[in-house]
Amino acid sequence: MPSVSAFQAAYIGIEVLIALVSVPGNVLVIWAVRVNQALRDATFYFIASLAVADVAVGALVIPLAILINIGPQTSFYTCLMVACPVLILTQSSILALLAIAVDRYLRVKIPLRYKTVVTPRRAAVAIAGCWLLSLVVGLTPMFGWNNLGAVQRAWAANGSAGELVIQCEFEKVISMEYMVYFNFFVWVLPPLLLMALVYLEVFYLIRRQLSKKVSASAGDPHKYYGKELKIAKSLALILLLFALSWLPLHILNCITLFCPRCHKPSLLTYIAIFLTHGNSAMNPIVYAFRIHKFRATFLKIWNDHFRCRRPAPPADKDPPEERPED
Repeated sequence: MPSVSAFQAAYIGIEVLIALVSVPGNVLVIWAVRVNQALRDATFYFIASLAVADVAVGALVIPLAILINIGPQTSFYTCLMVACPVLILTQSSILALLAIAVDRYLRVKIPLRYKTVVTPRRAAVAIAGCWLLSLVVGLTPMFGWNNLGAVQRAWAANGSAGELVIQCEFEKVISMEYMVYFNFFVWVLPPLLLMALVYLEVFYLIRRQLSKKVSASAGDPHKYYGKELKIAKSLALILLLFALSWLPLHILNCITLFCPRCHKPSLLTYIAIFLTHGNSAMNPIVYAFRIHKFRATFLKIWNDHFRCRRPAPPADKDPPEERPED
């Protein structure tokens, strides 16, 4: 195993810190959806699916990223298997965000028919479909779209013999053509743009309904659409944070592909990586501060399971019975 430099030690320390925030925070999100009946609708099921992906980032992707940073000697396909989980989980997060956006659109577009159109069963099918599609997209490099040919040519040019062994690095095994043309231009950028348009339409519909004061559901329409506006703003913030966290790394990938001679400062690359991993820790914080149902449930879980309670004072002993006077 290669020795770890001071810079690598600092990198590992930051990654571990991100994981220690991400995993408990997103487990808390899943727990909240599980225990609070008020969080049992399609939007929060999709949020729970997003939290599962974020837990996996902290528990799986970050340890694998640390391993790749150390640069162990492995076979090509072992390294490829280490690199693919981040692609699967990123795609799962994007599709969960898209499902959330479509769900919020339907809530304000067809409020009277929403519960008959978006049922828990259909939400479960949508979540399963998102994860299945994410597996296909993320595992595409395992099916052949990778750098095996280039690595084999370099191996032969060096006069090496025997089993192919490489120093495991992400860019050594993952094709930049795959990352830019397929992953970014097909599966990241278009969904992000579509989600931006969907949220713009959601805000337009809500404000139009508030101004017209049309009845949309049982109860006060101002209350209904006011609540929808607040939740839509919070979920749009989640989308904005995701885009700001992931676009820098994809832009660096574009520079690597289209300008191979351009110098990329390693510090810039590390910052972009920290942003992508740190995004998994941001969502629970946004939920806690901006969505009352989550905040109340987080506090209840904390008080019920983690808060240290002082033992109750012992009950006073019963006073001795007075003897009846003669």
